[in-house]
This record gives sequence, C-alpha cells and structure tokens, in this order.
Amino acid sequence: MAIKPPALQPGDTVGIVTLGSPLDADVINTRIAYLESLGLQVVLGRYVYEQNGFLAGTDRERAEDLMAMFGDDQVKLILPSRGGVGVAGILPFLDFSYIRRHPKIVSGYSDITVLLNAIAQFSGVITLNSLLLIDFKPESPAYNFDQFFAATSSIVVPREIQNPTGRPLIGKVPGNVNGTLVGGNLTSFVGALGTPFEIDTRGKILLLEEVHEPVNTVYRYMEQLKLAGKFNDCRGVILGECTGCMDAYGQSYDDLINDFIVPLGKPLIINLATGHGVFKAAIPIGAFVNMDGGNGTITLLETAVQY
Repeated sequence: MAIKPPALQPGDTVGIVTLGSPLDADVINTRIAYLESLGLQVVLGRYVYEQNGFLAGTDRERAEDLMAMFGDDQVKLILPSRGGVGVAGILPFLDFSYIRRHPKIVSGYSDITVLLNAIAQFSGVITLNSLLLIDFKPESPAYNFDQFFAATSSIVVPREIQNPTGRPLIGKVPGNVNGTLVGGNLTSFVGALGTPFEIDTRGKILLLEEVHEPVNTVYRYMEQLKLAGKFNDCRGVILGECTGCMDAYGQSYDDLINDFIVPLGKPLIINLATGHGVFKAAIPIGAFVNMDGGNGTITLLETAVQY
C-alpha cells in the first residue's frame, strides 16, 4: 500500500527548493509573499537562489536541499520553485529509504515529474502532479488552487478528478480499469529511459503531457516509449494537453492521438487539464485510481494524504 504524507493544514510550513533551472530572485520572492498571504509559513533551501549556468547549483547541492526538507520536521509541503532541465541529475544523490520514513507532500510538474515518479516508485510515497511555486500568484485560476488544496487536504474517496467547467474529459477508447497512476511530462520520461530511474508502467495507468514541441517530435517520443514497452505494459492511458505544440507536415496533436495512440487499444482518456496548461488538475502520482475510457472519468480510489 502506498504511503500517504501528512495533510497540509492552515499555518503549516512550506519548504522551497530549486531543483532544475534557476529562477529570478524577484520572481521567487513575490511568489513566496503570495504563499505567506495564504497563511502558510515558508523556509528556503540553501541553494534556492543559486545559479550554475543553466542549473541552480550542482546536482549534489540541489539534492542536499531536497533531502534537508525531508529532514525538517516543520516542513509539510516541499514546493520546487520551477522545473526546467537538470532535475534527473539529483536522483542518484537521494536517499529514498529516508524519504519513505519521512514522507512529505511534494508537488510540481514539467521536469519535476521525473522526481515525483522516482519518489513514488522507490519510496512508495504518493506525490502530486500539481502546482509549482511559480504558480502561486493572484492571476492563477481559482480552479488550480481549488484542485491543489483539495488534493493536499481532502481524505474523501472515491473522488473524481474533474476538468474546469466547459472543458470536459473525453473518453476515446472504452475500457474500465483500476491501477496505480504514474506519469507526467513526456520528454522527461523519454530522457530517463535506460537509466535506473526510468518510469515503471507495468500494470499502471499512464499519464502523459507535453509542451512546446512540434507534433513530429511528440511522435518520436511516443514511438520511443512504445519501443521501450511502456504502452504495452500499462493498463490504460490518460493524455493531458500538448501545450503550445505546433502542427507538423499538416498533422496536429489530435491527429497523432487518433493515428498512434488509439490503435494501441488501451483504454484512453484525453484532454485532462495538466502541467503546462493554464488550468492544472492535481493528480496524485502513486495513488490507486479507476479510469473509465467509455465515460471519460478518472476517480481516485485512495487519498493522497492522511491526518
């Protein structure tokens, strides 16, 4: 059974870390101020403001920051400032047994999803494909905050993961299956293939989303996952948005779904508000869920947190 971190409660402490690319200090500070306006306390990792070229400090330094947050009893939520390249580089320096003994809510998307899945896979702790620090600003949709705080505080199950009003989930291939939910950013998982941290899709429900890639590149990545057996191993597929993905050779993302994913014959739901889109559902990675490809529903069968 998956390990559930303690729920987030009013006045709790959030640990801020930068685990991939650096982020401007002014942006970090304004987002922290917004977090504090919500009644949360904040502690900063040692290397939050660091910049080492296109990375925020060395791999070891960023890993040390993350492990320090797991070791701080006051911290209930670990919130990376952003994603960006380099997150996979910290994985060899993490102590997954320690994380298992000191579970915390970890939230994020983009390259952070390779970390979320590694924690779920090697520590057994449910993580959250949801907001980053950069998303804590007044102009973020209320839907995003509603989703985030429901996922980090609710112990009500079964509970459907629902899109914003007017943006329905779409069932493309029928089939009703249960399984552990894994996945996130497509590019990140392709980058981890052949490493000790490649995503395990055996008997799982696989979620994928992408951003700013032409459709022919998305096809290439999908084909690589297929050749690696990830679609064959999984029980069902959920596709999020391909945010800002450009048509290529007259083919769209929808064409790719119809021509490549549908013929796989796996239960399939598309159009989930995820990751890089304006609207961001909160999706527990490592949680047991039901997906109904006929009705287009995704239902949590266990909570992401506990009291």
